[in-house]
Amino acid sequence: MRKDIMLDESIPDLLRELMSLLLAHRAAFRQQRTFRRCLALLFGEIFAFARHTVTQALLALGLTDADWTAWYRLFGCERYDEEKLSSCLFRQTLTEVEEDEPYVVGIDATQLERSSQRMPGTAWLPAPKTAPFRRGIHRAQRFEHIAWLPPIEEGYTRAIPLRFIPAFPAKAVPAGCAPRKEWEAGLELVRWVRSKLDEAGRSNELLVTLGDGKNDTVQFWRELPEDVMAVVRTASNRRLREVPGPQVGRGRRRKYGKVVPSPSEWVKERKGWRKEEVEVRGRRLEMRYRLEGPYLREGVPGRPLWLLVVGGQTWLAGKKERRRKQREPAYYLVSGVKCGEGWEVPLTDVQILSLMWQRWEMEVAHREMKSGFGVGEKQCWGKRSTVAAVQWSVWAYSVLVLAGYRAWGWFEGPKPPGRWWKGSKRWSLNTLWRGYRSALWATPEFRAIWTGTDDNWPKKESWLAGLYNAAASAARA
Repeated sequence: MRKDIMLDESIPDLLRELMSLLLAHRAAFRQQRTFRRCLALLFGEIFAFARHTVTQALLALGLTDADWTAWYRLFGCERYDEEKLSSCLFRQTLTEVEEDEPYVVGIDATQLERSSQRMPGTAWLPAPKTAPFRRGIHRAQRFEHIAWLPPIEEGYTRAIPLRFIPAFPAKAVPAGCAPRKEWEAGLELVRWVRSKLDEAGRSNELLVTLGDGKNDTVQFWRELPEDVMAVVRTASNRRLREVPGPQVGRGRRRKYGKVVPSPSEWVKERKGWRKEEVEVRGRRLEMRYRLEGPYLREGVPGRPLWLLVVGGQTWLAGKKERRRKQREPAYYLVSGVKCGEGWEVPLTDVQILSLMWQRWEMEVAHREMKSGFGVGEKQCWGKRSTVAAVQWSVWAYSVLVLAGYRAWGWFEGPKPPGRWWKGSKRWSLNTLWRGYRSALWATPEFRAIWTGTDDNWPKKESWLAGLYNAAASAARA
């Protein structure tokens, strides 16, 4: 990749931002040829219209008769440092966040479905596709994911993955990493982001973490850094206690106060509710909530927590508003940050309510990575390659999305291909992939090839695949 390409005004902004990001990740690779091979494979991912395997990506590059061994060694051998690769990506996100603004991340676990019972890291896990009232099991690998949520604009944001580490259970097939629980992997990722902020000279910047109910454990709250604010979903029957008052008389100091009502019992209270309007994806939604506390969770006497109760809603939907829809109440535990000898919540109620809505973007990223971008489809089954191939695919997804965010923001995407649809307010990920393909096909060094054939079709299948491949010239770029 040539650096002078970024100075060429004829190159689209999307490609210019992508090339700038890719060059910033050079330090994660030991050799230049390994770096180039990795970048070529990334461009092959853009044009892999079938499965996103290594073979399909190489066919998209036109390498039909080449030796593919070195490409598979990218994942089977230590050809790149995953932690350095994620660190380079993290440093690039800092340019989009001011130091006086909170750096918001979300943590969540996801599963990659597998069919083999001998593949490293696989185990029997709860199947998410089964009915909630009768959960089944399936064979899968479990990974923990931490994603950066850029600053919200008009109620829009998107989850950009920072790291993707294995969280294999203890009964999984042995792999090249130690088994972890979900909360352990999530806490490790939060600490990693906090350390990277400190290394970048942003020790005073607030780190906000959004998590689901799997992270609401005693160990998570105990080991959470004091300078990290967490908003974690909790159970409706969570047992909380008051903070004990000042010590009176002699004796051992009490750790807990009286038991307070459970989160579900607060819903029955008529007084004390507040209402705020929150902008979510271009709409203004009125939310009814109450913030109680600080309280103490049993087993964590040294960390005050606030209870956030969001009331349920019932509304009519449909064209004629004949269908009734309902949203159940939700409960969250909010941790403050250390301020002198006390604790405080540095965000306003509206900011916390807005971030709770945006955590759904992590689920959108999971769906797009697995079903749209083919994360987990690479046929790498070694103890190291089965993890490294997944992590590399997630990194490629993140770089492509971050380049789109830098080039277009959230709203300045390309025009829709047809006249029958005016386009949505925020560009979709399918629009992003189409934008990359259109931009690459328009460049002189990456021109699409489509040659007609006569009655005598070539008999060599591999030559025919390379002849009609739209990305045949990418290997020379």
